[in-house]
Amino acid sequence: MADRDAILAHLDELLDASSFADYGPNGLQVPGAPEVSTVVTGVSAGLELFERAAEEGAELVLVHHGLFWGGGPEALSPVMAARLKALLSRDVSLAAYHLPLDAHPRVGNNALLADALGVAERRPLGEAKGRAVGLHGRFPDSGITADELVARVRAATGQDPLIFAAGPETVTTIGIVSGGAARMVSDAIALGLDAYLTGEPTESVTTEVHEAGIHFLAAGHYATETFGVKALGDDLATRFGVRHVFVDVPNPV
Repeated sequence: MADRDAILAHLDELLDASSFADYGPNGLQVPGAPEVSTVVTGVSAGLELFERAAEEGAELVLVHHGLFWGGGPEALSPVMAARLKALLSRDVSLAAYHLPLDAHPRVGNNALLADALGVAERRPLGEAKGRAVGLHGRFPDSGITADELVARVRAATGQDPLIFAAGPETVTTIGIVSGGAARMVSDAIALGLDAYLTGEPTESVTTEVHEAGIHFLAAGHYATETFGVKALGDDLATRFGVRHVFVDVPNPV
């Protein structure tokens, strides 16, 4: 067993969570058992995830997208009440890390995507709440073909990306901002990058990318954000001796 608060203190420090403004609270969102033997990780807080975590005997659920967003408490909807009941009735804690987990240079979603694609010479890209959360970089040597880029994205995320193929045949530079960051393609265009990878597409960018001559790939908000929580869970298993289970709740978006 490991102390929950020690685990959370480690995560707060690792991700430098207190330095980020965000769209919701980072860290502990719902308190439960003070001792942890099993950590379940998942992308988004939801009833199915919580019920499956309980089946695994988890005392702590760690997610990228937490339950609470916005500036303050609201009246509970039936959906939110059911989610909270699933946690509180089983004494399961919930912790969430959003922008800090996108931005981290080692265990962040974008850094791990870049690792999977073979991107080097990385620099910050894509500002959210005053902080860069994504990155851009180069493919070694003379670059890769556009088809090879698509194949690498498919292998990394486990699904076919939506592609607006408007860039050069040889891709030497790419920007990566996971999740719902379609409009940040403008940052990649301003830098003259050959390609841009995110999670969700937006209709308004289609004309922009074709006119700018850049490849735009949307590989799924969910699929591009499985990386960070998995890495955090593995880190906790190694550091604290807890059991880690990633629970996949597939989402095509």
